[in-house]
Amino acid sequence: MFTVYALISDVDGRIYVGFTKDLDNRIKEHNRGKTKSTKGFRPWRLLYSELAETREMARNREKYLKSGCGKEFLKNIAFHI
Repeated sequence: MFTVYALISDVDGRIYVGFTKDLDNRIKEHNRGKTKSTKGFRPWRLLYSELAETREMARNREKYLKSGCGKEFLKNIAFHI
């Protein structure tokens, strides 16, 4: 089982999308600066997550959430929190 997730930066509100098998650990890695692309925008908070049964399903959903429509979906969530 995989978790597709979206994080939001407390610094500037940017959204990062990824997938992992261990969500809690992955968020800690982002906030410790272990991920080059997110290091400069810490701290990160979980904005959205969903489960996917396979790696392929998780990757496809990640691609969708990174698309224009997916980003709009996530921005709408962020607007309401």
